[in-house]
Amino acid sequence: MSSASRKGKSKAASIADPSENPFVAQPKPPSGEDSAQRAQRVKSLQDAQATSKRIDDDIAEARKWHDRRKRALKILLLGQAESGKSTVLKNFQLAYAPAVFQNERIAWKRIVQLNLIRSVKTILDALQEEWAELSPSERETDDHKELRRLHMSLSPLLGLVRDSRILCDDDNQGVCVRAGGGWKELFTHDERLSSDSAIMGRVQLTKNDPTPLLEASRDDIIAIWQSPTVRQILDAKAIRLEETSGFFLDDTARIARSDYSPLDNDIVRARVRTLGVEEHHFVAETGKDKGADFFIADVGGSRTTRASWVPYFDDVDAILFLAPLAFHQMLEEDPRVNRLEDSLSLWRQICENKLLAHATIILFLNKKDILAKTLEAGVQVSRHVPSYTDENNVASVTKYFRDRFRHYHRKLSPIPRTFVVYETSAIETRAMHAVVVAVHDSIIRKNLVNSDII
Repeated sequence: MSSASRKGKSKAASIADPSENPFVAQPKPPSGEDSAQRAQRVKSLQDAQATSKRIDDDIAEARKWHDRRKRALKILLLGQAESGKSTVLKNFQLAYAPAVFQNERIAWKRIVQLNLIRSVKTILDALQEEWAELSPSERETDDHKELRRLHMSLSPLLGLVRDSRILCDDDNQGVCVRAGGGWKELFTHDERLSSDSAIMGRVQLTKNDPTPLLEASRDDIIAIWQSPTVRQILDAKAIRLEETSGFFLDDTARIARSDYSPLDNDIVRARVRTLGVEEHHFVAETGKDKGADFFIADVGGSRTTRASWVPYFDDVDAILFLAPLAFHQMLEEDPRVNRLEDSLSLWRQICENKLLAHATIILFLNKKDILAKTLEAGVQVSRHVPSYTDENNVASVTKYFRDRFRHYHRKLSPIPRTFVVYETSAIETRAMHAVVVAVHDSIIRKNLVNSDII
């Protein structure tokens, strides 16, 4: 046997011996190691093993979450500011996860109260502007004396508007929250589940609880809202509070009470603006879809935030595009732009986007209730939309705008796809329940068709 062959067999025997294999054998303790050093070495080894196990567990959990999300229903809500995106989201939660509403009811109580106070502030500001334009003799009429008394009585409510700054410090945005800020945590009573900052914020919110002052001001709020003079002033300034999101003045007698608890419909109607993009996750609680995951992304609709939409185009099952039928209103951020024309412009961009060529796009022509009230008030569509030449009724107006959206959908879509549209009033929870269930089922059916399952 050659020398090289003997060396090879010797080396193979050495590797086959487990005591000589560094990947199998336990490492030998360093020579001269005392008991303290050994304890430290063993502890370091145990810590390293625990860290490795945590990493493995995190990877397994991330993989499980990825698989769960892949099977979930993913929806993106698009549309301009105050188009009703958050309201549609709440209708999905109400239909599939009603316990969410029960758990968050106390948080929405404060939002509804702040919405009511905001409307009062709008009236008081309008009165201040009116009085600045009146002569001294005109300001001394009995009617205006009573309005000044009501103004003085209700002025303390304006200080409570600062509560919204605990949620978001941008007072120009109304009652608003920052995406991912966990604002509902401020209203929980279980301090074990709350961060230190949330507990401090809760203390501030409790200190400035508007409930006692609202209850004391209830009769004056009702009186100032029912004043014919106030209604005339608001009409002259084209302030239509009834058409704004978060309008609760007609419910003052019920809301301005110490025992007030928001109804489901109050929560759906409540207005809180989200700054940024926020993804909501919930699990269906009942019915045939029990246990199914929903991921619904609610994006900011103002012009300055629309660039943040693009990253969410990649992984969605459907896009719900909300276009309010507000043909007579202008954009808040740009009073020169008609809201409905802005919605059409956005719709064209979404339809022709190649990233969304295979996406299901569902159009909601929303706020049909506001359209009906506007037309009943005698507002002529042709005055705001010169191309409109049909009758001034809900059916004709809705058909006109539906056809315009349909035209761009057919003309601009990169590949042919079905035009799906719902005419909605998102604050009407009973009607919306049927709509969101129909939308959910249609999305699921299309996903099954695309997967060749049916």
